Amino acid sequence: MNTAEHSTVNAAAARARGVDAVVAGQPAMDGAGVKLTRIIGSPELNRADPFLLFDVFESDQPGDYIAGFPPHPHRGFETVTYMLAGKMEHQDSVGNRGVIETGGVQWMTAASGIIHSEMPKQQDGLLRGVQLWVNLPARLKMSAPGYREFAANAIPAEQRAGARLRVVAGQTVTGVKGPVQGVVTDPLFLDVELEPNARFAEALPAGHRAILYVVAGAISIPGQAIADQTGVAARQLAVLGPGDELAVRAGPDSARFLLVAARPLGEPIARGGPFVMNTREEIKQAFDDYKAGRLLSASATQE
Repeated sequence: MNTAEHSTVNAAAARARGVDAVVAGQPAMDGAGVKLTRIIGSPELNRADPFLLFDVFESDQPGDYIAGFPPHPHRGFETVTYMLAGKMEHQDSVGNRGVIETGGVQWMTAASGIIHSEMPKQQDGLLRGVQLWVNLPARLKMSAPGYREFAANAIPAEQRAGARLRVVAGQTVTGVKGPVQGVVTDPLFLDVELEPNARFAEALPAGHRAILYVVAGAISIPGQAIADQTGVAARQLAVLGPGDELAVRAGPDSARFLLVAARPLGEPIARGGPFVMNTREEIKQAFDDYKAGRLLSASATQE
């Protein structure tokens, strides 16, 4: 290897994102008894700013999911639901209604307040998906709620050597844009499938927090040292370290993972059940507003 080549390799290694933690989460139950795995929002990983929660639901036993998530309130953040298999019906207090099917995404901005339900639209079969909570900055927590829903056929796919990716949010290095745009934390959300032993690389903003959840198979992520790498198996989530590029390699079998990156907010966080604000006083106000029926009439006084 000549000097120029060696310098290029070292520069690439210095930019590559390693792995800060690999987390499997813990079994949990939410809604009216839906069994799931809570990865972010668990004792193992409380949060990864701006990500507040990452739940995975997966079962082909109707008793694990059929009761769904009856009407419940939120304030102060955004929920992202991405379906890997099955169907989920959404209804909310602002008048939105729709069915998210396999490969579809729902991006809901609770902001000042919304009450919604998420109910399985199936009596049997596999239901599988993830839900992510993304924090809102203080200046937008009391803004008007919003809702976006996109079916699988509205999410563009990009083919690369050994890799196929679906772009849900943001824009890839090649310029492919996902349907979810204009979110305050400037997220990137990719669903990536790799052929056996295939390599994949994607530029990431250096200041963004990035997480990676392996849906199937196994991958390795090179670390800061050229010889160092971390393996991440199916149903594990990796919290990525600093850098401006992610490099991934699949194992001897094919692999699939979700890559999500967004700008951290660096603000105080107060949590209380379905509400995420900046102070305990604001959490108390959210509960008071909900109990008094004022959650939906809270004025959007801040831009």
